Amino acid sequence: MVHGTHNAQDDSRNDSILISINDELFKRNEAKISVFDSGYLVGDGVWEALRLHNGVLVFLEDHFKRLWQSAKTVGMSLPFTKEELTNRVWKIINANNMTDGVHVRIMITRGIKKTPSQDPRLTILGPNVVIIPEYKKASKDSKEKGISLFTSTIRRGSPDYLDPRLNCHSKLHEVQALIQAIEAGADEALMLDVNGFVSTCNATNFFIVKDGEVWTSTGKYCMNGITRAKVIEVCSSNNIPCKEKDFSLFDVYGADEAFVTGTFGGLTPVTKIDGRTIGEGGFGKMTRKLSHLYEELIETNVKHG
Repeated sequence: MVHGTHNAQDDSRNDSILISINDELFKRNEAKISVFDSGYLVGDGVWEALRLHNGVLVFLEDHFKRLWQSAKTVGMSLPFTKEELTNRVWKIINANNMTDGVHVRIMITRGIKKTPSQDPRLTILGPNVVIIPEYKKASKDSKEKGISLFTSTIRRGSPDYLDPRLNCHSKLHEVQALIQAIEAGADEALMLDVNGFVSTCNATNFFIVKDGEVWTSTGKYCMNGITRAKVIEVCSSNNIPCKEKDFSLFDVYGADEAFVTGTFGGLTPVTKIDGRTIGEGGFGKMTRKLSHLYEELIETNVKHG
């Protein structure tokens, strides 16, 4: 079984879910899109992932702000409002009678091309909007066990050719980094920025704990993570020193704790990096405290949902 931050508990209900394609509902095994879709042809698309918790789409405003920013960045005009897209999301959630423990993936591509090409002017129909809601809860065993990382030779790119903050479909460099990590016997990849400082992981954001302080990268070369931002927020509101700064593997190997963040898994401890045990090699006290504070923030969001 795959071990990592996206390891979910098995749920047979997902076999019969409905999926939304351009606001039409399809059975899972009948949900298809054209081979001339821009996302399939050249990775021309943006995406977002949400969690449905106790009937509330958690941090929806933050996720949609990032989605609209991503669309603007790639020059994609969205012919619907945030309210209209929210209604589409709720339509598919309600059609599946879902209320809790759901992960919702929204994928928007530029649309159907006349012929295989990068040129956006050859788009003849679109954009295409796919919404996949699944019953997905992070594996508690995986979370308690923690994950191991391997530092990839694949660097996080500079903003002048593919800004790492862009939530786009073009993820091949991250896949390459992950393949390196898997082949090295690790669960996921740690990635450095163009200057050799620690940036992020292939699919999550990275933090260390050192002498009572929480450190994460500057944000210049890492994913624009919503959970990352919420962890920084709970640190600030609970008087926990949190620094966004440049730091290297020198600091990482000597850290007291390390963890990664993501919408699906929340906070997941990192026990080993490049074969070196981090701290005591388990779920550290600060990581567990921040995990609880993050969960409390979610509950507050649900109450005011």
